[in-house]
Amino acid sequence: MSSQTNPVLPPFAAVILAAGKGTRMKSDRHKVLHAIAGRPMLGHLLASVDALGPAAKVVVVGSGREQVEAYVGPEVAVAVQEPQLGTAHAVQQAEAALGGFDGAVVVLYGDVPLVPADTIARMLTRLGAADRPGVVVLGFRPADTLSYGRILADADGRIAKMVEHKDATDAERAVDLCNSGLLAARARDLWRWLGQVGNANAAGEYYLPDIVGIAAGEGRAAVVIETAPSEVAGVNSRAELAGMEAAWQAERRLRAMADGATLIAPETVWFSHDTQIGRDVTIQPNVVFGPGATVADGVTIHAFSHIEGATIAPGAEIGPYARLRPGAEIGADAKVGNFVEIKKARLGQGAKANHLSYIGDAEVGAKANIGAGTITCNYDGFLKYRTQIGAGAFIGSNSALVAPVTIGDGAIVAAGSVVTQDVPADALGVARGRQEVRPGWAARFRKAMAERKKTKG
Repeated sequence: MSSQTNPVLPPFAAVILAAGKGTRMKSDRHKVLHAIAGRPMLGHLLASVDALGPAAKVVVVGSGREQVEAYVGPEVAVAVQEPQLGTAHAVQQAEAALGGFDGAVVVLYGDVPLVPADTIARMLTRLGAADRPGVVVLGFRPADTLSYGRILADADGRIAKMVEHKDATDAERAVDLCNSGLLAARARDLWRWLGQVGNANAAGEYYLPDIVGIAAGEGRAAVVIETAPSEVAGVNSRAELAGMEAAWQAERRLRAMADGATLIAPETVWFSHDTQIGRDVTIQPNVVFGPGATVADGVTIHAFSHIEGATIAPGAEIGPYARLRPGAEIGADAKVGNFVEIKKARLGQGAKANHLSYIGDAEVGAKANIGAGTITCNYDGFLKYRTQIGAGAFIGSNSALVAPVTIGDGAIVAAGSVVTQDVPADALGVARGRQEVRPGWAARFRKAMAERKKTKG
């Protein structure tokens, strides 16, 4: 989902709440580490935050701390909420991790992953506006208000009251402006107000939205800004995860076509979060992009191909049924055909591997031709080795190139060869058993076998 950065934001810290057990996911993996478009939900949110240059980031977790720490690394602090007593209590756990930070704090949720950077920037900008609100709340108007908390505000966005659905009256539940849970406040205010939050409510929890009323008691206004429901959609189950994936993919397909790519059957093409597609690219049905794929202008990708961690130069043709694995570099106007797998290998300009081949840990020169059934034998069970195939070389069908080996420029490898030694430039390499022809042998064999069968019958 697209986002824009704001380079003039004041210093801010991001607190991301991820302490929920995620029991509805029924998974040993932490909920926020489940992926959308090939990137964990937490990764999407951190990318939006990082685009704005935060002063600090804290993820608040409960169980599964080790998984989150392993994913975020040392640049993101992790705080633990145990026991879990509500959202206000969760945010409080980040205070120590932020030390003496005195800027703005924006509170986000790890299972609400697709909040764009520009929406976070709007929250922070509103917090720093001339009227100096105490709290900025992000609201939305869903088609179905379900059990969301409600926001009662005037036409200027000044909040009169916020109430959880279970504590709301019928009149309050009729309001369609809902609370996303995301908010921003200044650190010195936030910590003070959190200390005053009580738990006299239906759930007996300490609710983060209660700081709005506490701020009002100090004469500090709280304001709401609105965003689209899709930006603050959350994930609590596998079905919701699939729904968010579908929504993300639908938007990404539209963007690809708006940018000049042709998708023959858009609903069957699946992109990753970082897929780069050029202009005049044609993508046929049932193509899947894993992370790290870059496709230049004028490329054709035929049906049922899988591309991950690969770079494809202008004019190349891929598939059908091709697999490009990480490290594959396909040169301009090169061709990778049906049932061909390329891994950590470069095909030079105009090179061809059209049928039933595996090319791994290799360099293939310009205009080289790899015959059907050719494989590079790059692994001996312990180590990987490289194969070098020169420009204009021709590798005959059903050949095995046992690395490390070099085939020189313009060399020819005869079909069916098992090549274990270098073949010099412009030479012919033949490595196969000598053919022997025995005239009439097959007829005599059939006759003898027929007599034997008759005798034993």
